[in-house]
Amino acid sequence: MALTMGEKIRILLRRKKTTIASIADKIGTSRQNLTNKLNRDNFTEKELHEIAQALECQFEGFFILDDNEKI
Repeated sequence: MALTMGEKIRILLRRKKTTIASIADKIGTSRQNLTNKLNRDNFTEKELHEIAQALECQFEGFFILDDNEKI
């Protein structure tokens, strides 16, 4: 079973030894708002890039076609 984006972010938080509050502050939102997004698994692509930057990692979100074209 595939992990949700919220689950993946929580794993990254543990690996980076940081908190939801710390990342929320870095991306300019409240801890409660980020917690709600994690629970609902509801993120825009922009937010995912901001979270990745705050966690000092990269986010690559795209579709890969049969000919390996990335969209």
